[in-house]
Amino acid sequence: MKQLLVLSVLLFTLTSNAQADFGNVFAAGVDDAEKFTTDYLAPLSESAVYSFSNGWYNTGVAKPQGGFEISIIGNITSHKDKEEKQTFILDPATYENLDFSTDTGVAKPVSSALGAIEGTTVFVEGEIAGFTVREEFELPAGLAAEDLDFLPSGFLQASVGVLNGTEIKARFLPKLEYEDAAIGLIGFGVQQDLTKLLFSEKEMPFAISAVVGYTTVNGEYDLTNASLLEGDNQRIDMEISTWAFNGVVATNWKIINFYGGIGYITGTSTTDLLGEYRVTRGPFSTETYVDPFSITEKVSGTVGTIGAKLKLGFFRLHADYNIAEFNTLSAGVNFGFR
Repeated sequence: MKQLLVLSVLLFTLTSNAQADFGNVFAAGVDDAEKFTTDYLAPLSESAVYSFSNGWYNTGVAKPQGGFEISIIGNITSHKDKEEKQTFILDPATYENLDFSTDTGVAKPVSSALGAIEGTTVFVEGEIAGFTVREEFELPAGLAAEDLDFLPSGFLQASVGVLNGTEIKARFLPKLEYEDAAIGLIGFGVQQDLTKLLFSEKEMPFAISAVVGYTTVNGEYDLTNASLLEGDNQRIDMEISTWAFNGVVATNWKIINFYGGIGYITGTSTTDLLGEYRVTRGPFSTETYVDPFSITEKVSGTVGTIGAKLKLGFFRLHADYNIAEFNTLSAGVNFGFR
């Protein structure tokens, strides 16, 4: 179980090699650094919102009063073949100081936090005491440069029936630390069985439910390895909050069932760059930035889900595929009663 939960930590740690020189963009000044960071992290934030919004249901039948289920759930959110999310266009004309070392002044694609483009060299140039100073450095690549075309997440989830047709849910990941990263999450949800409200018959071969879930994720990433910067307590703090609204239809059989759903996801990702940053080389070498900026990304979109669940008494298995802006494969091991 611990190995599954550690998958969530990889959301922040697997980008460690790509982000080792992430803070170098401060050599171009704080405004250019904020602009680059916003574009670089946006696809990672978006895919994380979709990843953590899944897994709220595996059936259309809400548990009866006193029924419960405890699940270990893992998600794999793919960005394979999504070139538009793995890159973004860096146009030097929109930056104050940053430009490419080759093809100066020409806008071209660079890697996002999900991408694979390596070896992109940029420079910043200015005068200090009457002398022209130029500093060159490479832009960071992303997950695909590490041959990783997906974003993993995982958590524990519990469900219990509280009223006839009403089930409440909670998900939890205790704060885990791994190398330079830490992550934890908590979430709450409710599933309301609508079958008896819509149909007069007591027993139907299918079930219809509405499911609402809220998840908040908190992560940290240590940035002290940046080669052009000195300072203290340099880190990224990221908070992701998501709402998922789903309508679910499922078969209502004893052993194996199939389910599908249509949903709407909305979420906000807030990334705070914290600590003290002292640029040591280049035309901004006298600058010191403290808690330089905060970036907020809002994400929303629809999702379609199809899945299956096998129920063998107390032990259950489920798997589903979620089709959205970022597709997610979700699977779980469940232990339940009723």
